[in-house]
Amino acid sequence: MTQIQHTRVYGWRMEARNITVNNANTAGDGDVTVNNCQIAFDSTSGSEALAIIDATITNTPIFVRVPEPNSGSLTGSLVLNNIKLNNVPTGVVSSGQTVLNGGTTTINSWAQGNVFSGTNAKPRFLQDNIGDISKANVLLDSSGKVFGRGRPAYADYAVSQFVSVKSQGAHGDGHTDDTALLQKIFDQASFGFSSDRGHLILISSTLTIPAGTQIVGEAWSNIMGSGQTFQNQNIPQAVIRVGAPGSTGTVEISGIVFTTRAPANGAIVVEWNVHDPAGQQGAAGAWDTIIRLGGAAGTNIQEEQCSNAIDNTGDNCFAAFMGLHLTSGSSAYLEGLWVWLGDHDLDGSESIELMAFSGRGILSESQGPVWMVGTAAEHNVLYQYNLAGAANHYMGLIQTETAYYQPNPVPPSPFISNSNYLDPVFSGEGAGWALYVQNSSDILVFGGGLYSFFSAGIQIIEHCRQADQQLVNIDSSSSVGIYSFSTIGVIFQLSVDHKGVIPQSANPTGFAQVFTGWTQH
Repeated sequence: MTQIQHTRVYGWRMEARNITVNNANTAGDGDVTVNNCQIAFDSTSGSEALAIIDATITNTPIFVRVPEPNSGSLTGSLVLNNIKLNNVPTGVVSSGQTVLNGGTTTINSWAQGNVFSGTNAKPRFLQDNIGDISKANVLLDSSGKVFGRGRPAYADYAVSQFVSVKSQGAHGDGHTDDTALLQKIFDQASFGFSSDRGHLILISSTLTIPAGTQIVGEAWSNIMGSGQTFQNQNIPQAVIRVGAPGSTGTVEISGIVFTTRAPANGAIVVEWNVHDPAGQQGAAGAWDTIIRLGGAAGTNIQEEQCSNAIDNTGDNCFAAFMGLHLTSGSSAYLEGLWVWLGDHDLDGSESIELMAFSGRGILSESQGPVWMVGTAAEHNVLYQYNLAGAANHYMGLIQTETAYYQPNPVPPSPFISNSNYLDPVFSGEGAGWALYVQNSSDILVFGGGLYSFFSAGIQIIEHCRQADQQLVNIDSSSSVGIYSFSTIGVIFQLSVDHKGVIPQSANPTGFAQVFTGWTQH
């Protein structure tokens, strides 16, 4: 899998993979196999950071052109890993000067920018080779690249192989309970396809998607958990269970929205148990799948119920206990997956801010392999990503935002910490953790944008101040590599054992502040 992470001006990030460009003047932002062009990548017009992995460039005069960093700005952060050049005379040009020669060669790992390690807060500015970027073997394909798999298209299947849940009697009206019928369909058609044409399918208890199931949504089909089963945060229950614990097999989910109807403070929206079979990388995965909590019709979390002008001290504006749980026995290939708690009403006025509560974003205890490719988690109370006892993860561009109303209240409030789900420790932090890693190994984060835009509902960017002390914590027992990492609105970009290590002030870049690399092994 060839991937590119690109931080543009204003700090927004994009990712592209598996794209080929032939015979162009400039290949552009996200092109990963480039033939017979003039410049493969030109990031001189406002990009703050660029990270490229597993690319092949052929018969092109210049591979990468970046701006020159200076004492006032580190714009031009660049990370290259496993790049094959074939007849490419110039590797990297910075402000007209060649800083990396080309030729016919392989660039193992090379960086421009500030790099850090462990608890050493002193940056090393490099325009040079760096140590090997560590990747667990189970994450790689047979050619040594990070494994990747595009969204299944099912072009070779006949229409008769699809089972429409609507045609099987599902109501999909957002009011009628379709739990039993949907479970029956999945149990009987687990080796075919289930194509959900329902607008809003309501379930009142846990729905198990067996190993061997392939689900395709039509026009973002919605499956919504609702009712008393999901209303007790002391006894959380899965809305969707992907595979029974310990199960092995193929699962493919694409184009689906999983959601809840408030109150749902005990809902684990998706519990992922399935592991891909031996020799079948990425057989268990989800593509273009959204866990959307509140902020839409039918959720009971809209501007009339949960605007920030309303007293939301009761349970009515609780959307979920957790968005996604990757259990210890699972594996997962996740591409384009987003866990979003609504900060505004998609079916109302976008100018009115919501004040709703989802306890946790993504918890992974998986031993891997796990690929998170272009995933995001936003506005959850305790954390966005929590890796606890996890191993063998590739996180290719993660994106987070803190809850806009924090620190009012401070986390974990209004939820209660639950040690059964390996919640982080809080000691007065004003916002939930963007990324929290504990007792984990072989974790590679290749590109990240972690943002804290608001404090107590006030947009901090407009007031030129920082919202939070810390956003990312890695415990000292974990082995982690992080590259091309941008943050907004924080004093320390990264902490080890809750002690700030990388100050944002050390990495002036622009709207977002970027450090090029940090490792702990």
